Amino acid sequence: MNLSEPRPYPNGHLIIKQLVSDPVFSKNKTGLSKEEKIDSITEHFREIMLVLGLDLNDDSLKDTPARVAKMYIQETFSGLDEENEPDITLFENKYHYSEMLIEKNISVYSTCEHHFVPIIGKAHIGYIPKGRVVGLSKLNRIVHYFSNRPQVQERLTVQIAAYLKKVLHTEDIAVVIDATHLCVASRGIRDVDSSTITSSFNGQFLNTEKRKEFNLHISGK
Repeated sequence: MNLSEPRPYPNGHLIIKQLVSDPVFSKNKTGLSKEEKIDSITEHFREIMLVLGLDLNDDSLKDTPARVAKMYIQETFSGLDEENEPDITLFENKYHYSEMLIEKNISVYSTCEHHFVPIIGKAHIGYIPKGRVVGLSKLNRIVHYFSNRPQVQERLTVQIAAYLKKVLHTEDIAVVIDATHLCVASRGIRDVDSSTITSSFNGQFLNTEKRKEFNLHISGK
């Protein structure tokens, strides 16, 4: 039995706005269409390139402002658009599965909001089902949705956990993210070997044994 409804939580932005402070939720809405945003960013990025002294008549560079603008709106920052919130498909837990369910090594591609350079890593999600389970690919889509916006890793971790708690009607949620920040690796200290790990353990995952079991599974040992 498919228990899904069209957007059972019609606005993940509203859910997270209530639970987690996020600069995404500015009161200063632009009111621009996607096309208008692309046009505006194209012109602004063109100005940046000109200030850097780049030759925009060069075949390799002349279309770069438009390419960057489209990438920002359609891909890199697509999580800023509420229309891109994933539809969540829930299914009846007809097998009465009551152990932890884990989806690990979910790709994380986000953008550091401090320097606008990439955050690249993996997310591991675990939950203990109650009456319903979520389609596995939806966990990946939720991670991607909240990653595709300017972020800090701590907030991203908490947002994913908060959203899943609301969607699955359970506190038994665990989220761990292990990521490399290009603001550390490609500039400043230029440390290419370090990574950042953040976690959000809730409900039964606050229990030491449950947490240990989860960490054992995601470590692959």
